[in-house]
Amino acid sequence: MNLDPKLQPYEILAVAVRSEVDAADFYSRLLEKIKNELLRQKLKFLIFEEKKHCKILERLFSQRFPEKELKLPKKSFLPPIKASLNDKAFVLDLFKAALQVEKTSEQFYKEASEKAEDENSQKILAYLSRVERSHYFMVKSEIDLLEKFPDYYDVEAFHFGHDMVHLGP
Repeated sequence: MNLDPKLQPYEILAVAVRSEVDAADFYSRLLEKIKNELLRQKLKFLIFEEKKHCKILERLFSQRFPEKELKLPKKSFLPPIKASLNDKAFVLDLFKAALQVEKTSEQFYKEASEKAEDENSQKILAYLSRVERSHYFMVKSEIDLLEKFPDYYDVEAFHFGHDMVHLGP
């Protein structure tokens, strides 16, 4: 991912806020398709995290650019998640789209931290990059489960054989 060199620092932050709003919205729509309570809790965590990032970025914006109004662009840096617009989309495909979102977010924040002009911004953006990386691995592990157990998301309590009885030595 290459940041547009024409973007001003305040515009980069506005794009980042828009992207966090979009990511939280995407995870909220995904949550509606999930019955498994453990997976629902993980998605709620991701929604909470994306909303927290939004607040961090809004605070950074107001500190760095107190004279500017935060105007969110219509588009974010995230790849369009067309699968989320389709009610018949497979949950596995939605998680794969989420994986790409997390990877793109990590790269965006890494690049933004390298171009930031002040140390505080550099630290915050580098932190967000690392957190998005952890989200990537969290989503990746869910994809692994969904590939091995396709109905994992569609039952309230998925059992991995805990209820089996062992007979024999």
